[in-house]
This record gives sequence, structure tokens and C-alpha cells, in this order.
Amino acid sequence: MLSFITWTVDPVAFSIPFLGREVRWYGICFAVGFAIGSWLVWKQWKSEKLPEPWFDKLFLYVVLMTIIGSRLGHCLFYAPLHYLSHPWEMLKIWEGGLASHGGTLGIIIGIWFYCKWVTNKPMLWVLDRLVVPVGFTAAFIRLGNLMNHEIYGHATDKPWGFRFTENLVYVRRGMEPVFSAPSHPTQIYEMFFYVLTSCICMWMYWKRKDYNYAGLIFGVFLTGIFLPRFFIEFLKNVQESFEADMTLDMGQWLSIPFIVAGVYLTCKGLKARLAAPSK
Repeated sequence: MLSFITWTVDPVAFSIPFLGREVRWYGICFAVGFAIGSWLVWKQWKSEKLPEPWFDKLFLYVVLMTIIGSRLGHCLFYAPLHYLSHPWEMLKIWEGGLASHGGTLGIIIGIWFYCKWVTNKPMLWVLDRLVVPVGFTAAFIRLGNLMNHEIYGHATDKPWGFRFTENLVYVRRGMEPVFSAPSHPTQIYEMFFYVLTSCICMWMYWKRKDYNYAGLIFGVFLTGIFLPRFFIEFLKNVQESFEADMTLDMGQWLSIPFIVAGVYLTCKGLKARLAAPSK
């Protein structure tokens, strides 16, 4: 049995010579995740015979606000002094730096505008449908982090520990790779819980019709995504130096409000389902 896994994947999937551009696995994973999520929401839309123009506008709101929210979340949660001093650098999204908590906030804000300007439906009506496949999308984004050799955990003696390349820039210039100690592949841990959460949400939507109980699916989604994230953070290396002396890191502090909201909405939705007349 292997005592560890040496991860040597090149983050660049391929290059486009005549454009002088590289296409990275992270971008491909991001796009594939959104494509799968959009297709699954479209299946829900068709099943409920909802207006097609609503779906087209929903896709635009969600994609735009996910990118804006993720980028602003990284800049303002993890390096506010730098980015507030150099605000134009917030636009350099191609250099990396996206935060899932910011993306979640961005989606919620985008849905508020979407409900106000497009559907005139309550936000929870939309969110209970939208989040069903979001875990799959989030799992693909974490797969992109794995391909980038980033956001991994502390050293471990477990046989599934990964040795990640720490000098990727120099390896691409011909230098020998420098590997981390065998470390927790926390990207994979999170991927597991994200996929599990989406499977539960799909079961709730398709089999139990739980979208009839406002906030129930959304509450399960928030709890299923952010509660595991809270505990997995204990295994992760800190993302920014200021987190080193914190009892809880930034990702954990940002997860707590989502966990509280998720538990509250789940309990409220379960209470409504129990009170509903049996058919």
C-alpha cells in the first residue's frame, strides 16, 4: 500500500499558441460545474413548467453574482488592507483568489434582485430550487483547487495523504519540483460533502417535493455545505498569515452565520412539513 500520493498534475490543461494564452484546469472545472448545475436547474424548470425567460435571466444573475461575490469575498475577507489600497487589483481575477463564502453571499444578493425585478416570488421560493445542484458545482470548483495544488491541509501519516508541488511556477521553467509533506487533501474531503449534500437536496426536491415547504431545502443545503466546511478547516493550512494566531480561522467565522441560518430554516421547514395535512 502507498504511504502517500505524489500529485504532479500540471494546473495548465493546454495552451493556445496563436493567442498566447493558457487554459487552466481550474477554469475548465468552474465552467463544467456551472454547465452541469444549469442543466439540472433547467430540468427542474421544465418539470414544474415554469416560464423559460425566468430561467435565462436566473442563469445570468447567478453566474455574474457568483463571480463578483467570490472575488470581493477573497479581497475583502482575506486581504482587505492590500486590496483597499490597490482597488484596481480586485479586477485581476485571472490571477486567482475566489472565496466560496463571498460567492454564496453574491448569489443571495443576486437572487434578491432577481426576485424583485423578474419573478416577484419570495427569495426562498427561488433558493429552494436553485441550490439543489449547487453542491455539484462547488465540488467541481474544489476539483479545480486540487488541480492547482492549493487549499490543502496539514501534514498527515494517512495513506491517502497527498504531496503537492510547492514551486509550480519554477517547475514550469524547468526546475525540479519541491513537494510538500504528505498532507490532508482537504479539497477532496469538501468535494465529498458537497456531492452528498446535492444528492440529499435532489432527493428532497424530486422524491419528497420539499420545495413546498419554504426554506427547507435551502436550510439543508446551508447546513450540509458549511457545517462540514467548519470542521474541515481544522485540518487546513491557513490561507493568510493573519489567521495563524486565530482560534478559529476566517473560513470558520464566515461559516457560522450560514450554519445558524441553515439550522433555523431546516427546523422551520420540518415544522411546516409536519403540520401539513397528509395526502
